Amino acid sequence: MTEYVLYQQDGPIATITLNLPDLRNPISERGMVDAIISSLERIQSDVSVRVAILTGAGSGFSSGGDLRKMKEAAAERAAKPYKTPFYYKDGIQRIPLAFERVDVPIIAAVNGPAIGAGLDLACMCDMRISAESGRFAESFVKVGIIPGDGGAWLLPRIVGYSKACEMAFTGDMLNAQEALACGLVSRVVPDAELMDAARALAGRIAVNPPYAVRMAKRLIMEGRHVRMDTLLEMSAAMQALAHATADHREAVDAFLEKRRPDFKGD
Repeated sequence: MTEYVLYQQDGPIATITLNLPDLRNPISERGMVDAIISSLERIQSDVSVRVAILTGAGSGFSSGGDLRKMKEAAAERAAKPYKTPFYYKDGIQRIPLAFERVDVPIIAAVNGPAIGAGLDLACMCDMRISAESGRFAESFVKVGIIPGDGGAWLLPRIVGYSKACEMAFTGDMLNAQEALACGLVSRVVPDAELMDAARALAGRIAVNPPYAVRMAKRLIMEGRHVRMDTLLEMSAAMQALAHATADHREAVDAFLEKRRPDFKGD
């Protein structure tokens, strides 16, 4: 039986690898959906995980939907369109909702094409680093469908409304440098250096107090759709928790004593 996702942990850094390289890691079928969600739940519940990296096995990050499966289901979906919303809600749409529940920062290490739902998967992560071979397309229109997995919500918040419209309406491919120019990714590195670069960024995050990092991520995520006064209320409540941690006291002591802090996650 295929192991859809590989999960590894090295100290405080977890790595999630989509593991259908022969198909370029499509994410639309139930087995992959369940495996991704299980991995996200694992990093959220494991307090030893301070940051995660998401990447793809082989030469591609993710091809998004499996067109072979889509073709097989075309006749039924045309004849019984009322079933399609249930298919999406019980399938791929569970992935962005699972990402929303995760407070651990997640870095997408884009090791090749991220196409359609594969691009949207990268957008579900908090940060994106691309290999030079990275390619990005919001390509649903090219196969006559729309972004059904949250891409219409995610992409404009990353690249802006105008660029998101251009990408969604044309379906055109961006190379890694074009993705960097529009803010879709924050860094482009040679292919051989991708995972080292992702781990280096993860390491810079992991050295910080883990509960403060988790709470900071939650505030940033909620800030995308709540009013300022609501976010300030949340910030005040979370700040009370942060002030009560041993890591906060260690940070202040280390700063005053001019030494490196040692955060325990307490």
